[in-house]
Amino acid sequence: MTQRRFDHGYEKGDDTDDALEWEDHVMATVAGEVRRRRKELRWSAQDLADRCEEIGYPIPRNVIANMESGRRAVLPLVEIMVLAKALRVSPISLIYPVGYVAEVRELPYQEPQSTWDALQWFTGDSPAEDATDYMLDHFQAHDLELRAAAAAVESEDYERWKVKTAANRVQREAAERALARYTVQAANAKRELRRHRDAIREGGGIPPGLPSPLDDVDPPDTDTTEEIDL
Repeated sequence: MTQRRFDHGYEKGDDTDDALEWEDHVMATVAGEVRRRRKELRWSAQDLADRCEEIGYPIPRNVIANMESGRRAVLPLVEIMVLAKALRVSPISLIYPVGYVAEVRELPYQEPQSTWDALQWFTGDSPAEDATDYMLDHFQAHDLELRAAAAAVESEDYERWKVKTAANRVQREAAERALARYTVQAANAKRELRRHRDAIREGGGIPPGLPSPLDDVDPPDTDTTEEIDL
């Protein structure tokens, strides 16, 4: 395939095989972002290679150089993960460099689209119309409800403290009204959180761990994962 390299990706080549052209484009985008980030850190290719070795998955300097120059034919996913760790970025930032590349192609034979939109599709935040990522949907909803429940419980505890320490009747009554609101909010958030945890279990999955203030979300006899900190 005849290709003309530019900063992030390839221009269209002479070959009509769009799948191979798309594959080249993806690899060039990653390589371009690795090079950009490495230079941003003022590292040489050897510096990056040394950091990959420190991680425990050596990627030699010549391999990095060949990748950045477009001379390498393959780019394994595991290397993207290691390079991202070494460069102190997330792997998704190498594949979809938001802010540095305006458009990418999700798949062969598709028109270029916003890099941000493509990233959202890749991470499941904006799934395709025919997507059936039910477990992912429940985990994402679980994360939102977990944060809502934790915030409501924290506010509930705070208002309960204000009731106990109120200096006068007016302050106590105001705190009691606020406590009642947050108690309802906490109960609703816990109910939604419990619903998603049940759905995860019904789908054969294991729900994430719960922080100690939300221990009462799961029934006492339910096996739970390790406690987490928010």
